[in-house]
Amino acid sequence: MSQVKVSRRFQRLCDQFARILGGEHEIDPGPVCFVSRARNFNATILGRRTTSPLVRYQLFSFESLDSSGRALCLGETAVFQNQANRLIRNLQRNGITVTALHNHWLKESPRLMYIHWESIDNPIAFARKTKASIAFLG
Repeated sequence: MSQVKVSRRFQRLCDQFARILGGEHEIDPGPVCFVSRARNFNATILGRRTTSPLVRYQLFSFESLDSSGRALCLGETAVFQNQANRLIRNLQRNGITVTALHNHWLKESPRLMYIHWESIDNPIAFARKTKASIAFLG
């Protein structure tokens, strides 16, 4: 974990956020609670197998926590092209705004799409909504 001075409340909130999402966390200056979670799937880029974190990792964060307990909450993941619509629907049904759907790579197989989302929410509520939305990805 980074050597960032944060309140115990923020630390506990970040710990719980990471537990819900099933990932590793760190607190960056700001403070920003940053969580990464590795996915296991087979993919190739330019005909070569990839296990790069740039492909496999799901990323989540919260920051700018206000006095009412709401924060800027963000998420990102790669999905197979045939999973994109389902994830977008799941997030939207949970009141989360989908902000981007795009590719990162050329000549990858299977086709990968990256989805980004955002919400001003209680971080724990956001983590639970996100977890429910991405559960089908495994």
